[in-house]
Amino acid sequence: MADKGPAKPPKIVTPAPTPVRPNFWRPERTALAFGVGLAATGVGAVIGLAAERVAVARKLRGTLEEEQVPTDGRGGPPLGSLRGRSRVVMSEDVPLHVEVDEADPDWVADPVTNRQLDQVPEPRRKPALTVVFTHGYSLSLDAWHYQRLALRGHYRLVFWDQRGHGRSGTGAPGSSTIEQIGRDLSAVIDAIAPEGPLVLLGHSMGGMTVMSLAEQRPELFAERVAGVGLFCTSAGGLGAIDFGLSGLGRAMMTVAPTAARLLARQPTLVAHGRRLGSDLESHLVRRYSFASPVPAELARFCAGMIAQTRMEVISDFLPTLGSHDKRVALATLNGHELLVMAGENDLLIPRSHSDEIFAALPDAEYVVVREAGHLLPLEHPDLVSTYLAELLADAAEVARQQPSSRRRGWGRRTVTPVHLKSRQRTERGGGHR
Repeated sequence: MADKGPAKPPKIVTPAPTPVRPNFWRPERTALAFGVGLAATGVGAVIGLAAERVAVARKLRGTLEEEQVPTDGRGGPPLGSLRGRSRVVMSEDVPLHVEVDEADPDWVADPVTNRQLDQVPEPRRKPALTVVFTHGYSLSLDAWHYQRLALRGHYRLVFWDQRGHGRSGTGAPGSSTIEQIGRDLSAVIDAIAPEGPLVLLGHSMGGMTVMSLAEQRPELFAERVAGVGLFCTSAGGLGAIDFGLSGLGRAMMTVAPTAARLLARQPTLVAHGRRLGSDLESHLVRRYSFASPVPAELARFCAGMIAQTRMEVISDFLPTLGSHDKRVALATLNGHELLVMAGENDLLIPRSHSDEIFAALPDAEYVVVREAGHLLPLEHPDLVSTYLAELLADAAEVARQQPSSRRRGWGRRTVTPVHLKSRQRTERGGGHR
C-alpha cells in the first residue's frame, strides 16, 4: 500500500435509524440479555451465572419453538431464515456446516458507488470476491443475518458454523482451541474457495479465527486475501478483562472453565441459577448485553442461537479464549484493505482491544460505534453493513489490480447511531449534542 501519512484518530459514528415495533426491549428489563452477553464471552461459566444463562435461554427456546422463527422487527425476512447452498466440509474428522450464496451473474458492483451495473459484458460478470464470514462464541452463522441480507447477490458469500456451534459437529475433547478453528477455516477455504481473491470477516471469536489462520498460512494472505474485517474482537489479553468488576472479574474468568465443566456434568445445577437475586441479574444485564434498546424479536433470536450451544462446548472453549494471543500474527494483515469496528460500550471484549489492533494496523479503517455493545452486527446492522460494503468495494478494486482513487480514509472515527441521536435530542428538548 502507498504511504498514507500520519495515522488519523479513530472515527466515532452514529448508525442510521433502525425501525422497530413498539415492543422495545431494554437491557435492564429482562434476563435475556444476560444470557446473550455472558455466553458470548464465557463469563457465564461461573456456576450461578452460567446456570442462569442456560435456564433463561432454554426457557426461551421453548417459546421459540412455539412461536417458530422470530421476525426481525424491521419488516424483512424472519431472523435466521436466510439459507444458501449447503455443503459439509470435513476438518480433521469434524463435519463443518457451510452455506454458500452465489453472486448474481447479472449483478456487478460498481467499485465507486457499489450499485448495480446493467448491460455488463460477459467477461465482467464473474464475482470479484469470495467473502467468508466467521461468527463468534456461542453463536452461529445466522449471527450475520443482516449483513447477509444486505450483501447477497453482490458477491459470493460463504458462511460456516464453527465446530460445536450451529449445525457443525463437535470435535474430540481438547480440540476446541483457537489454533484448531484456524485450521477449520483453512479447510473451509480450501474446499469452498480454492481459487480467487478473498475477504475474511470475523466477529468476536471469529476474528481470533482469522488471526489464527494468518499465523498458520501467511502465504494465503500474501497471495489471495484482498481484505479483512474484524468486529468486536481481540488479539490477546482476554484473561485480564475485569468486566467492570475490578479484581472480581479476573477471578471469575479464572474459575470459569472449571465451573463450566462442572455444569456440563451436573445439569441439575442449572435450576439453582434461578435463585440469583434480581438486583444482581439486573446489574449484569445492564452491563453485559446490548448497549441500546433493541427489538424483542432480536433478543429472542439471539437467545435461540445461544440455547443451541451445548454447555460442554462452552466449557471446552473457555481456556483457549483466556490464553489466546495472536498479536504477532497481526503483521500478516498489513498491506490489505482492513476494517476494524468496535462497540464503545462493549464490556465483553472492551474497545481497548480494538485500539490495540488498530495500533498494530494503522492503515485500517477503525470505526467505534457509540451506544453499542458486543453484538454490534446485530445491534446496529445498517451501520455495519454500510462500512462492510465499502470494504468490499475497495477490496474488489485491489483484486482487479486497479488502485483505488477513493480510499475510505484510513484512521479512526467514532459514530453515534442516528436513531440514538434523535432520542438524545428528544430527551434534551430538541437540543443537539
